[in-house]
Amino acid sequence: MFVNGKDYKIIKLLGKGKGGYSYLVCDGGKKYVLKQIHHEPCDYYTFGNKIEAEINDYNRLKKIGIKMPAMLDVDIKNESILKDYIDGDTVYELVLQDKMKPVYLDKLREMCRVLYAANTNIDYFPTNFVVCNEEIYYIDFECNDYCDEWNFENWGVRYWSKTPEFLKYVEEHKN
Repeated sequence: MFVNGKDYKIIKLLGKGKGGYSYLVCDGGKKYVLKQIHHEPCDYYTFGNKIEAEINDYNRLKKIGIKMPAMLDVDIKNESILKDYIDGDTVYELVLQDKMKPVYLDKLREMCRVLYAANTNIDYFPTNFVVCNEEIYYIDFECNDYCDEWNFENWGVRYWSKTPEFLKYVEEHKN
């Protein structure tokens, strides 16, 4: 895969979201995440210009001070983004493996306090968070204006433990 003409070797697919595919890539030495925007339909979310939204959302979250990977390069023509790779398990994996710690929820609630004060929600689904050195990082850049319906307490928390909603999602997304 290429970002602005620079070649990156795909190590593996990390995941597919509503806006793109994320790959673990390397440049011969260092590992990165390369997000390739896709234009597949999503029946529960409306998109505008996805690459512009990624850039704008990243800048908004950076200004707020959210812990997240750095956006290192953007190839607007090819709709790809190069990010720092944060090595660790996703919250989704930790929930599946019964390895969630109360401190991770405390750290997320502190992140929410900062986000809500800035009139902002993020996508609280647990695949969007990585734990590295006991810190939580939001590895997506999607954000929206605050809305009670989509805040952590009313929506996201349903997926941060083995709730019926979480278990249903796991069952529906088995390979």
